[in-house]
Amino acid sequence: MGAVVGTLTMQTKQRRPSRDKTDDELEMTTVCHRPEGLEQMEAQTNFTKQELQILYRGFKNECPSGVVNEETFKHIYAQFFPHGDASMYAHYLFNAFDTMNNGSIKFEDFVMGLSTLLRGTLREKLEWTFHLYDINRDGYINREEMTEIVRAIYDMMGKYTYPALKGDVPQQHVDAFFQKMDKNKDGVVTLEEFIIGCQEDEIMMRSMQLFENVM
Repeated sequence: MGAVVGTLTMQTKQRRPSRDKTDDELEMTTVCHRPEGLEQMEAQTNFTKQELQILYRGFKNECPSGVVNEETFKHIYAQFFPHGDASMYAHYLFNAFDTMNNGSIKFEDFVMGLSTLLRGTLREKLEWTFHLYDINRDGYINREEMTEIVRAIYDMMGKYTYPALKGDVPQQHVDAFFQKMDKNKDGVVTLEEFIIGCQEDEIMMRSMQLFENVM
């Protein structure tokens, strides 16, 4: 899950010379899609108005139209993994941010997801991650979905993957995941099973704590 947050926030934290509120509000009216007002987004997220301004500038710098499609999202994401193929993982990540399932991510979509990942409660973060892994959105994570996610992560990391990818390595990860998460051994992982399994995992809990200080 660390790959989700680290790469998404790196671009948006790049600052340009500071400007006043009027400049930011005026800038928001010039793009093809105008985001909701800062006050409304501040109320809906866990970000301050200043943080939203910084995020908006970074978002608009990469997406001048105010929206990003999947191909653009993949191009941006690939820059952080030059030694691997991040396209498939970026595809799944894009779908997780595209909550309206309309093939595009608006600034509001981006900020709401980022707010959950960085400032949400533990349960909210785990719920977001579960929905990322639940590729077909049927409310369960099955072995096929988890295998696709694991392979996408290995492809993204490329030659820096450890241990090196061999034919049975993804399956070993999937087996370990289901051994830990599938409490009733019915072959699928529910949201509650996922949350309980993550809470019992010390490594996962440490990774969640790291997100709190990203911004």
